[in-house]
Amino acid sequence: MAEIKLAAETRTEFGKGAARRIRRDSKVPAVVYGHGAEPMHITLPGHELQLALRTPNVLLSLELDGKTQLAIPKAVQRDAIKGFLDHVDLLLVRSGEKVNVEVYVHTEGDLAPGAYLLEHVLSTLTVEAEATHIPEAVTVSIEGLEAGASILAKDIPLPKGTTLAIDEDAVVLQVLAAQAEEAPAEAEADTESAEA
Repeated sequence: MAEIKLAAETRTEFGKGAARRIRRDSKVPAVVYGHGAEPMHITLPGHELQLALRTPNVLLSLELDGKTQLAIPKAVQRDAIKGFLDHVDLLLVRSGEKVNVEVYVHTEGDLAPGAYLLEHVLSTLTVEAEATHIPEAVTVSIEGLEAGASILAKDIPLPKGTTLAIDEDAVVLQVLAAQAEEAPAEAEADTESAEA
């Protein structure tokens, strides 16, 4: 799992105007909370944070006032049009501490020959993992599955030290038979005969 160092600065100004000024300086306003401590309002370097957040469940090493603290992203707000970071909520974690996170479910292999569709009922899986060993994703094989087959949460192999934090019988993936669409000419003929 990636651990990325970011230099943080304490933030003393609040409100929309202050947030706009922070963003104009290519920084992002953020709040860090957890472990019963008072929330800390900070700013982070915008470009470095944007790159860090490309990694799912990234572990951030925040350097603030000569101290280093570990945190994971809990909520990320982006500009709806431009996609820039507006605000980030971070949760403080410690080495060895267990946290609940969502990890992406990736598939490998091919379905059985035939007209089948793979439905992702859940695209992410909620798991409990050590804060410093959070998996980026989990992978499950769909090789040879046919219509009617489903993969439950308990069927997905998890890395060592990671456990499910959702119902183990929750359906994650299911294979459906593709439905053939009725040809337009046939549909019109059926409509005309019904009207006659």
